Amino acid sequence: MTKCFFAIDLGATSGRTIVGYFTPQGLVTEEINRFPNYLIEIGKHFYWDIYELYRNIIEGLKIVGRRKELEVISIGIDTWGVDFVCIGKDGGILRQPYSYRDPHTTGAPEKYFQRISRSKVYECTGIQVMNFNSLFQLDTLRRNNDSALANAHKILFIPDALSYMLTGEMVTEYTIASTAQLVNAQTRSLESSLLESIGLSKQHFGRFVYPGEKIGNLTEEVQLQTKLGAIPVVAVAGHDTAAAVAAVPAANHNFAYLSSGTWSLMGIETQTPVITSETEKLNFTNEGGVDGTIRLLKNICGMWLLERCRINWEGTSYSTLIAEANASEPFRNLIYPDDTVFANPSNMEEAIKKYCINHNQPAIETRGQLVRCIFESLALRYRQVLENLKSLSPHPIEVLHVIGGGSRNDLLNQWTANAIGIPVVAGPSEATAIGNIMVQAVAAGQATNIASMRQLLRRITPLQTFYPEHKEIWDAAYLQFQTITQ
Repeated sequence: MTKCFFAIDLGATSGRTIVGYFTPQGLVTEEINRFPNYLIEIGKHFYWDIYELYRNIIEGLKIVGRRKELEVISIGIDTWGVDFVCIGKDGGILRQPYSYRDPHTTGAPEKYFQRISRSKVYECTGIQVMNFNSLFQLDTLRRNNDSALANAHKILFIPDALSYMLTGEMVTEYTIASTAQLVNAQTRSLESSLLESIGLSKQHFGRFVYPGEKIGNLTEEVQLQTKLGAIPVVAVAGHDTAAAVAAVPAANHNFAYLSSGTWSLMGIETQTPVITSETEKLNFTNEGGVDGTIRLLKNICGMWLLERCRINWEGTSYSTLIAEANASEPFRNLIYPDDTVFANPSNMEEAIKKYCINHNQPAIETRGQLVRCIFESLALRYRQVLENLKSLSPHPIEVLHVIGGGSRNDLLNQWTANAIGIPVVAGPSEATAIGNIMVQAVAAGQATNIASMRQLLRRITPLQTFYPEHKEIWDAAYLQFQTITQ
């Protein structure tokens, strides 16, 4: 019987369950089930379907339960950040959780900063100000007299809510909580003064845990449904980016990472928070990582741009779109990917076309032109953020590791290398699930620490390196890009 780890990896557009185990040759992973994660739009609000996510997780566990050759050692859950579930005194979920893309937090930071200064919040948390941070979501619900919040006995972030549904135990995992802008970056625990500012206390949250700690065992109900035993659920890096960064196959500290998916998250690893007037001005974030690290990073709008366009293109394959982009005219159109107009438009394709017209650019006429516009704009935005990171990093940045689904996009990887002027190393594409499994392996005593796991990954993972080309052309394009971001 093969002993394996069960990873639950949920993104903002899809989820999957994966089993992983170690052999003399390295790490073997197998996808068990994959499922969409749809936004529910009703009453002018956007919600996640927490019950459907749970149902699909149970389905994955049932499949493994029927696999007599597999023995599950533990289970770990990672998801996107900031969103949360309100739990009543009777233990029930009070309503479906709001999505961070809900427009109800538009302008929320400015309203909050009328009471507590922006600088004070950043000095405490080191978290970049984004309107959907949990701090502003909760303050918005408070101002709107939201009934779920008013009756909440506990507030659980998404991975913690799902682990609660599996185990009956309520926890607050450090890496996911750090995205909320409610954690003190120095003490690495919930900050009472910020909680009090929105009418909450630490008692509204579950037991605080860190990556590698046990949450609890599967409930008898789940055991009966899945035909599995009292398997422990482990607090991995609950935030998917923290899990992905754990799986960066870096040779040393002189690297930056780009976790490329719906969001692009570019950053470096540090041992202590980097909270200065410069990082505040640039709106960089200090999120919790594994093994006591801090992830100094910037959120960048990523494949969300293309994913939303593909809704109108009847599922045209990525390979077709990439070929069309490659055949189109270079630098004909550029956008600023992080402009608020691209946050959640009803029609992304039209939003991009309108943006180009409003910025005195030629009208986009073909699908290839639009996809090329997205890819080139992302590559140039990566350069902009990386230049800031170089000025903040305590060590040189010699290579950019691209991990996650975007690492499979050879065209974008090459253009990124061209834009930033240093090599890009792509892989692993399944970094988030691998990082999830790595933390479980350390917790189970199958590995010493994350550093040793990274060395293993570097040996066994097929990696592809892209070297910079056409420097003068990309330097000129960057100057063009800067004119639309000023």
